[in-house]
Amino acid sequence: MTDTTATTDDTGLSTEEADAFRQKCVDFMEQFAPGANANLDDQKAFLAAAAEAGLAGLPVPTEYGGGGLTLAHEKIWREVKGNYPMPDSEFIISHGMCMPMLAEYGTHEQKERFLADNISGKTMWCQMFSEPGAGSDVASLQTKAELDGDEWVINGQKVWTTLAHKSDYGLVVARTDPDQVKHAGISMFILDMRGQGVEIRPIHQIDGGSHFNEVFFSDARIPKDWLVGDLNNGWNLATAMLMYERVAIGGAGAGKVNQPNFKMLRKAAEATGRLDDPVVRDQLMQIWSMETCKSLVAMKTRDELKAGKTPGPGGSLGKLFGSNIAWRVREMALEFAGPGSVAWDPDDDSGAELQRIVLNSFQSSIAGGTDEIQRNIIGDRVLGLPREPSVDRGVPFRELKVGTQTS
Repeated sequence: MTDTTATTDDTGLSTEEADAFRQKCVDFMEQFAPGANANLDDQKAFLAAAAEAGLAGLPVPTEYGGGGLTLAHEKIWREVKGNYPMPDSEFIISHGMCMPMLAEYGTHEQKERFLADNISGKTMWCQMFSEPGAGSDVASLQTKAELDGDEWVINGQKVWTTLAHKSDYGLVVARTDPDQVKHAGISMFILDMRGQGVEIRPIHQIDGGSHFNEVFFSDARIPKDWLVGDLNNGWNLATAMLMYERVAIGGAGAGKVNQPNFKMLRKAAEATGRLDDPVVRDQLMQIWSMETCKSLVAMKTRDELKAGKTPGPGGSLGKLFGSNIAWRVREMALEFAGPGSVAWDPDDDSGAELQRIVLNSFQSSIAGGTDEIQRNIIGDRVLGLPREPSVDRGVPFRELKVGTQTS
């Protein structure tokens, strides 16, 4: 007689375990799914309920407020959640970047203090890397941290910090030893975004929103034990965090093959009588193919995470696919809309949604690292091509004329 409890599916769980957990996720979503138009308070309520049900931060140990389960459970949860209308999450940085970094590199005390509130949505987190003179070349950052007794004193500026104005805490990288080469001498810290010496200025965007911010540090003080990882090892942590960011942006969370933009554009082609046009059909198939490839890359990246690996260059593949898709979707959406792409009835929500898609498509090639940076990473770390020459290799940072540093 066959023992069916020993049968496993592709998650590594037994069939019975997987089915039982999937049903638990379905039951929860049926009761608590916030809907596509959920605001920030709705999202916080959803996360609090998920944490209470043991469905938030699934791979994180229960002692730190997580579910104490596996990445196999996480995969099932994401698959189920993907079947319900959800808003663009305000917590994508909190949970897609900061939570895994704290879980992987934080001290026991840091995890005890910060993780549970992060997981449950009680606190929101941001990431602070880019500066006016250090965008694609983040290692040229000039924000500095100096130890003063039991505190680090931070001075400098960050820019393009997503959701800083809504965040309670953030992970910031700063230079702690300018006598080392630029990729060394950098450290990562936890920062209280409401603390003294921290000023946040929202940046008004072309689509009318203000998701991005400038952040200024004027003698902002950080407890000594809020250093994340080892001193002067911040570049390695920043690299890991950027990979988590690209995984989040690249859509590795779905856990299945999905073509949302293809479905949207196909519906638009039908509505405008363009579906039988062979050129349009060819364009739609290109979108379908790209989204399928993006999903498969994302699933491979998810399997790497499941195996306990820090995200690798696959995150760059997914992110590059995503930005290319966004540009193609913009072009097709504008073509289908015709005059409605530049003017529409103010009561027509679809017109405003079209403009959001169109205007947001431009930032997709910049956020999380430009397309050019992604191609460099893929060429170097996926294809094994030789790196471009580096003129500043081996030179102490204080001797370099980078960013706004002129002497």
